[in-house]
Amino acid sequence: MTTQLTGPFRADHVGSFLRPTQLKEARTDYAKGNMTKEQLRAIEDECIIDLIQKQKATGMQGVTDGEFRRKYWHYDFIEQLNGIEGYEEEAPGFFQGEMTKLHKYVVSGPLSFPTNHPFLEDFQFVQEHAGEGAIAKQTIPGPNMIFHSGVIANPRYKENPVYDSLEDVANAIAILYQNIIQTFYDHGCRYLQLDDTSWGAFFSDKFRETIRANGYDPEEIMKIFANITIQALEKKPEDMTVTMHICRGNFKSAWLYEGDYEAVSDQLFARVNVDAFFLEFDNERSGGFEPLRTIEKQQVVLGLITSKSGELEDKETIKARIKEATKFVPLEQLALSPQCGFASTEEGNVLTENEQWKKLRLVKEIADEVWG
Repeated sequence: MTTQLTGPFRADHVGSFLRPTQLKEARTDYAKGNMTKEQLRAIEDECIIDLIQKQKATGMQGVTDGEFRRKYWHYDFIEQLNGIEGYEEEAPGFFQGEMTKLHKYVVSGPLSFPTNHPFLEDFQFVQEHAGEGAIAKQTIPGPNMIFHSGVIANPRYKENPVYDSLEDVANAIAILYQNIIQTFYDHGCRYLQLDDTSWGAFFSDKFRETIRANGYDPEEIMKIFANITIQALEKKPEDMTVTMHICRGNFKSAWLYEGDYEAVSDQLFARVNVDAFFLEFDNERSGGFEPLRTIEKQQVVLGLITSKSGELEDKETIKARIKEATKFVPLEQLALSPQCGFASTEEGNVLTENEQWKKLRLVKEIADEVWG
């Protein structure tokens, strides 16, 4: 009997990869009307199968589709939910001026998970091709991406609230994610990652002030963030691993938030009972490891290898940082990964595919030497 693999792994990754030239050209042709949806999907399939093999060849046991079928890491999933309305706004200065237009969404009706959500078929394709020695990992945006961007930070929702109270919409999002988690489980998913960068809004005074300007107390909102995720996990099947990835934004190697995890440690690390956190620790904007002191049983995947540049880290420096982290979390609860995906949007970060794979091989080499 084959033992079921369980993530996170000592050497792991966040999920997205640089889109190969073939795929970029196909998406351009499709946008111009020179290719059918079926033809584009066939090329996506081909690129994803190749990507899975490359991940396995690098030593990765958790494999993804690289988010190759998406334009954005979050928008493509959220816009397909019932009760969400998407729209576009100008975004001058966003991500250090790299982003000029922002795809946004608002809660515009009762929330529910459609039984034909396209990500379910996408997951099953990865599962079908993962093969021996690997497990298909599914990444989706976390529940507070909806609560933050679609409710409390959204003027459209404030003008036309769908639910009677903030508590009601928070409850609806939690129930939505209970259904999402169960539906992915029913489709065979045993390794699910919630990407929830909205927690970054509490890291610095700048974004806390924005929350206050919208009429909310950041401390109270943070508690609701934690409560939503805890409630979303209440019915999680025991043999399913659910992790959470938190970073400070990622668009063409630019970032959005800054500040350490201290402000969120009591609500996030001490209360939110995911199986593991994937945490960004690749530079001074992330702060030190001290906030990890509130971690309990959760594993911590240290994002010490940057995905924002091609420069390869020094192996001994990374090992020293892992050792430093053990002052706050036992070594057996730690793992290693890049700090974020390599392409949170289809544009990708500023590095080459060759540099991307060197980064992943370095993660594997260090993990083998530290944990055996």
